[in-house]
Amino acid sequence: MGQTGTVYFFTGLAGAGKTTIGSLFYERLKEQSPEAVLFDGDQIRGAAGDFCPSTGVILKEERYTTEARRAGAYSTFRTCRNLAEQGKDVVVCSISMYSDVRQWNRENIANYREIYVKASRETLYRRDQKKLYSSGVKNVVGVDLPYDEPGHSHVVIQNDGQETPQEIVSRLVTEFGLK
Repeated sequence: MGQTGTVYFFTGLAGAGKTTIGSLFYERLKEQSPEAVLFDGDQIRGAAGDFCPSTGVILKEERYTTEARRAGAYSTFRTCRNLAEQGKDVVVCSISMYSDVRQWNRENIANYREIYVKASRETLYRRDQKKLYSSGVKNVVGVDLPYDEPGHSHVVIQNDGQETPQEIVSRLVTEFGLK
């Protein structure tokens, strides 16, 4: 078997910048790892459809139960582990709000790097691209649903605008020893 790939997990609340930074990081990673893979939380949910494996019910609301969110996170990271074991580098941008999922990643993915992208509440509300914070919608992680804030990340980025996303990515490339 060849070299094991690395899973780079960008986590944080909606609007923190995990997809922006993670996608730019992915583009830089592809320069040296052309077969790298990118997973974004919104795209993963879209690809999974509206099917809840525990109930067999096809309802959009079912995707957002605690059980469905946790099951989806474990499924995503088992897929990431399988790809890494085949030598693929994987970039994941997702809230993945549960500490037990992140702990599983640390214990079961050989080359796992966790990047916690933080932003102040003021920044999150100002960005609010998906209108999660301003629309009154329910079941928003970090508002009316708990978020187990990461406590063991390899890198913590405070993303309130002090650095551009490109500057942050350059710092990460150096931090992880990439070219």
